[in-house]
Amino acid sequence: MLVRLLYASRAVDTRPEAIESILAQARQHNPVSGITGILCYGGGIFLQAIEGGRMAVSDLFGHIQRDARHKDVALLHYEEISERRFGSWTMGQVNLSKLNHSILLKYSERAELDPYSVSGKVSFALLEDLMATAAICGKV
Repeated sequence: MLVRLLYASRAVDTRPEAIESILAQARQHNPVSGITGILCYGGGIFLQAIEGGRMAVSDLFGHIQRDARHKDVALLHYEEISERRFGSWTMGQVNLSKLNHSILLKYSERAELDPYSVSGKVSFALLEDLMATAAICGKV
C-alpha cells in the first residue's frame, strides 16, 4: 500500500553544507527504500512530502523525528494514495532563493515559507504549484 506523508521541521544547522548533507543522504537512502518525494527549504524551515510503502514511509518519518539535524518536527498530512505524485524523484529540491515570492503569497499571509501557520492541504498545494512552475531543481 502506498502512502504520502507531509511534514515540516526546522533546521538545527542552516549552513548550506549541512542542508546539502541532508539532501545527499536522502538521495542515497530513498531509492533503496522505495521512497520518492520533494523537499522545500527556506528560512531555516523544511517542508517535505515523502511517498512509498506504508512501513518505509513510517520508518523514515520516525528517523527524521529522531534526527538531531531537525527540530520542531510536525506531521502536516498523511494519506493512502493510489499512485505517486513524485514517482520519478528520489528527492527534488526547491530553491526558495530563486523563487517568485508571489507563489508563496498565494498560499500564506506573507511571502515566506511557513508551513506551521497553514493546513497540510495548503502546504501540499504549494508543493504542487512549485512543481507546475518548474521551481524545483535536483530531479535526481
